[in-house]
Amino acid sequence: MNITENKLVKLAYELKVDGEIADKATAERPLEFIFGTGMLLPDFEANVEGKVAGDKFAFTLTPEQGYGEINNEAVVELPKEIFMVDGVVADELLVVGSVLPMGDNMGNRMNGVIKDVKDDVVVMDFNHPMAGKILNFSGEIVEVREATDEDTAKFFGGSGGGCGCGCDKSECDSNDCSSDCNC
Repeated sequence: MNITENKLVKLAYELKVDGEIADKATAERPLEFIFGTGMLLPDFEANVEGKVAGDKFAFTLTPEQGYGEINNEAVVELPKEIFMVDGVVADELLVVGSVLPMGDNMGNRMNGVIKDVKDDVVVMDFNHPMAGKILNFSGEIVEVREATDEDTAKFFGGSGGGCGCGCDKSECDSNDCSSDCNC
């Protein structure tokens, strides 16, 4: 069976960035995704489309095809006060190189890397860790099959409503995740 829209794909791969292995999945613990649903980079999917189990692949994605160029506007200074826990700045969290989960004023979740800690501000980088990088993928297709309802539920929170973020709680039936469903 060929990799086409809405097929469940399992693949083993190795991602090299700057000559070093940055990520990998084995045949025993493959990467799983439903093709054509936006789970992976579009150009990654384009490079495996049409392949069958047993096919090997190797391709390179430029920053534009991957996670974009580094955006200097994604490096921001935040007031140290926003890092307060119980009324005290949590200095133990503010370590250069640490990754902190954050949220913006629209409720979007993102990870920021601490670049610098100053007296009154924390410099954070919200670029994707692979922004500006050339991504070299190689691997093999392990399995291709029709995606089942269970597969869809696993990746998208089921058919009983939900916001598409995997929580599938009744509070999220509005599909907008505006309620606190912890997803």
